[in-house]
Amino acid sequence: MLNDDEKKRIHHRLRRIIGQVEAIDRMVGEDVQCIEVVMQVSAATGALSKVARLILEDHLKHSLASASMSKSDAERQAILDELIDLIEKYSQT
Repeated sequence: MLNDDEKKRIHHRLRRIIGQVEAIDRMVGEDVQCIEVVMQVSAATGALSKVARLILEDHLKHSLASASMSKSDAERQAILDELIDLIEKYSQT
């Protein structure tokens, strides 16, 4: 689980992304040059990907810690299967 400091940092990043998306919306409404809009979309997409990586990293750390403390092979395997599935889904984005 994310600690309070990590949650604040992610929340701050998300607020900034919301601002970027609102700016993109205004740019489209104001007929700003396509390349400028696409650049802003790319920046917002990159920022959102960073948020996803931070959340994924935290989940991986906690899941691996849980797996290492688990006494059951089946429980460890279930945790590893979940992580593999999550990584596969994330890498498709």
